[in-house]
Amino acid sequence: QVQLVESGGGLVQAGGSLRRSCAASGRTFSTYCLGWFRQAPGKEREFVAAIHWSGGFTLYTNSVKNRFALSRDNAKNTVYLQMNSLKPEDTAIYYCAAGNQVSRLSINYGSWGQGTQVTVSS
Repeated sequence: QVQLVESGGGLVQAGGSLRRSCAASGRTFSTYCLGWFRQAPGKEREFVAAIHWSGGFTLYTNSVKNRFALSRDNAKNTVYLQMNSLKPEDTAIYYCAAGNQVSRLSINYGSWGQGTQVTVSS
């Protein structure tokens, strides 16, 4: 089982930025990517972004593609999600997830972080 520890949530004004991190530990031998999902109140869980450990392949949902950016530090088994130009509709609980492939589908992610609230005020 992979353990995921998240940090970097909080409250920001519209147009501001946040930097999230997700550190993986444990049985990571079959973990090939780290992804981010989010869930707003009353809405279904939504894919945000994912990156392969190699850094050679990334995937973003359309609503964040030009505002969010993923990076990695393999030595620390950590992925970072830089969120810029934040909008109120970005408000949600954000979850880090470890999976076997870069995918928009939650079924490909077997381990999940605890989730961290991101709130964007107008």
